[in-house]
Amino acid sequence: MQTKRHLESAVTRRSAAAGAMALVGLLALPVSAQTPSGITGVVAPGVEPGLVQEGFVFTEGPVGTPDGGLYFSDIRPNRIYRLDANGKISLVREQTNGANGLAVTREGDLLAAEGDGKRISKRSRDGTVTTVTEGSEGKPFLAPNDLILDAKGGLYITDPGPRPVVPGRTAYVYYLPPGAKQPIVIDDKIARPNGLTLTRDGKTLIVDDTLNPTVYAYDVEPDGSVKNKRAFAQLRDIPEGKESGADGMALDREDRVYITTLTGVQVFDAAGKYLGTIKVARQPANVGFAGPDKRVLYITAREGLYRLDTLAQGPDRIGK
Repeated sequence: MQTKRHLESAVTRRSAAAGAMALVGLLALPVSAQTPSGITGVVAPGVEPGLVQEGFVFTEGPVGTPDGGLYFSDIRPNRIYRLDANGKISLVREQTNGANGLAVTREGDLLAAEGDGKRISKRSRDGTVTTVTEGSEGKPFLAPNDLILDAKGGLYITDPGPRPVVPGRTAYVYYLPPGAKQPIVIDDKIARPNGLTLTRDGKTLIVDDTLNPTVYAYDVEPDGSVKNKRAFAQLRDIPEGKESGADGMALDREDRVYITTLTGVQVFDAAGKYLGTIKVARQPANVGFAGPDKRVLYITAREGLYRLDTLAQGPDRIGK
């Protein structure tokens, strides 16, 4: 009888331990994953990014064109490519001086943030490449990373400087007014500003930080300057001691924000509420909507270019 009681007690203890371990396991499951259930309004259940092409070195800068195509850069080989609406990839420009982020003007010209060239360049439709700006007098660019146009033709630019990170080195966010040659510093307090976007109404600028998990928002003034800097969102699931990897970002027609990070493409609503993470086979560096109706999210991720069919639709404006 005593042996039976001991056996029952041992079984009870094992069952309780197993139950506790199962509960811990459930609690440890990431709440931020793109699960088979998808992300409401963004990605349908079971839909995952698919590889378009690999064999690149470090893809970046995806930006859609009005005809449904896509430009993207390959930083280290100094090239810019174009994916047409039929899926064909062609070389657009070589010797790009480390071109990273890209933007498309109303006129169809292609702007590039040249990290090695320390400038913003413009490739006109006839193939001519000229300099838009090299920074301010006495404060040349360190290594511009990304850019986005506003509705007036002004440019917001991030300039985190080259790698490796130098402790104490100031990094900048700039605004270049339409027609100007020298940009204005609008923030020099982010450790390493990188990706940026504007809300559809142009009234809010959003900027992330490659080193840290805080994403910032600013109110945009009529002259392009900003005020009321604040935390917009906190990136999720960044391991302690690791950089956030926050990089390029995109916006959809509902003002949801898509931010490339160490863990994937994190999606936030217009108020900064976390919605989920789109997992990618390689660490993503940038994202952009393209296609005839902007319902494809293209993701540049190291050696590959990926595409994801979405429920969401890109913004009703040229480029990103």
